[in-house]
Amino acid sequence: MKLTLGQIADWVHAEGVFDTGAEAVGYSIDSRTVGAGELFFAVTGERVDGHDYVEAALANGAVAAVVSMRWLTPAGVDEARLLRVPDEDAACVLYAMQHLAQAVRRRWGGRVIGVTGSAGKTTTKECVAQVLGCQFSVLKTEGNLNNHFGVPLTLLRLEPTHQVAVIEMGMNHAGEIAALAKIAEPDWAVVSNVGMAHAEFFADGIEGIARAKYELVAALPSDGLAFLNGDDVRVRGFGAGMGERAVLYGASEECGASAGCVVRAVSIEERGLAGTEFVVECAGGRQPVHMALPGRHNVLNALAALAVGWKAGVDLQAAAAALARMRPSERRGNVVPWRGAELVNDTYNANPAALEAMVEALQRTPARRRLVVAGEMRELGAEGAALHRRCGRAMAGVDAVLGVHGLARELVEGARAAGVAAEFVETPEQAGAWLRANVRAGDVVLLKASRGVALERALEGLEAEAGGIAG
Repeated sequence: MKLTLGQIADWVHAEGVFDTGAEAVGYSIDSRTVGAGELFFAVTGERVDGHDYVEAALANGAVAAVVSMRWLTPAGVDEARLLRVPDEDAACVLYAMQHLAQAVRRRWGGRVIGVTGSAGKTTTKECVAQVLGCQFSVLKTEGNLNNHFGVPLTLLRLEPTHQVAVIEMGMNHAGEIAALAKIAEPDWAVVSNVGMAHAEFFADGIEGIARAKYELVAALPSDGLAFLNGDDVRVRGFGAGMGERAVLYGASEECGASAGCVVRAVSIEERGLAGTEFVVECAGGRQPVHMALPGRHNVLNALAALAVGWKAGVDLQAAAAALARMRPSERRGNVVPWRGAELVNDTYNANPAALEAMVEALQRTPARRRLVVAGEMRELGAEGAALHRRCGRAMAGVDAVLGVHGLARELVEGARAAGVAAEFVETPEQAGAWLRANVRAGDVVLLKASRGVALERALEGLEAEAGGIAG
């Protein structure tokens, strides 16, 4: 949202000799990509202090920079282009950005839909935005900018023309979603599931994770709606006491109308990595849905979007058509052809539930052979080794498994115990060499790992080959 520096200063309590009538046309925390006329926030992160890049941001066209009151202005920086905010601690500039985002959200005044979950929240967010886009002007979180930096930056992109904002909210510690909800002030909430992602940071494991996810539901206003995965017993419990404000959706036999699920998937037909077909039933009608997104987990992601669309008044047939147009995004299940084989690039991130869901989809996929290249899954805490072994055992029936880095050794042991040929390598580059040596025409290969493993580098090695990856 375009704002004058004077308006911004009032909202964040900034001081300085800047031109109050100058206008910020956008907002950034990256001096490398800041656009002309944008306001640069010199936020302090774990490894980088944005104050070190104020001069570069201004040189790249930023209209001004928000800095700490105590920051000493270098010789090359014009004091008249600085908004100084009270220096309570090192996070003062971040707090200013968050306060501004909250003020913009309130000034805009439309409906905010918060989306969270241990697995699939980015896909769920994309599905919700796709369905609502049939009828509304929608702002959505780009990529996975779902943390204390990304949520305010997304809200600052709100324009008067937007009717709905779909905001993804992530966490790896208790209290983080509550803090994000305080900024975004969601009217509706979507919770896709509760799993062992980030278990390292929760002493009581999945119960602590569940409480952290519930923070989004707890933040709703008295008339807010919660769209809850009725197939997940913990998420279903979030609706206790909410009455009809809890809108349950599900695909299991247990999640029928008698269990309170008002949006259901029936007649599910999984076509492996080629996609899924099902029929959605709700008070809005009954409609076949054809999706290119694979697996039963994506049926649930789609149901969340269909439930939101139904309550928002979107025609059910139009919503189904919108979902049919969706395709896996880069590094989130997109298929890369290579020498007659198909490499499924799902390397953006991984946790046990997400890996098992994609392996199940692979097992249903017609292929000469089905191979899995699975990297280490991080932040699983004391249960990490056991969870890796469980995932390895779940790969029974695939033709070969390659574990990559760290605890993926345990995954390899689990796969061997299930009778699967399995090997281990330490680096993505070694995984690339394994692919070159082992993949044949007609094979389908799933590649999935936590972000820190950088498993996509296994594919970059193939791209470097003459006549390598096409398409």
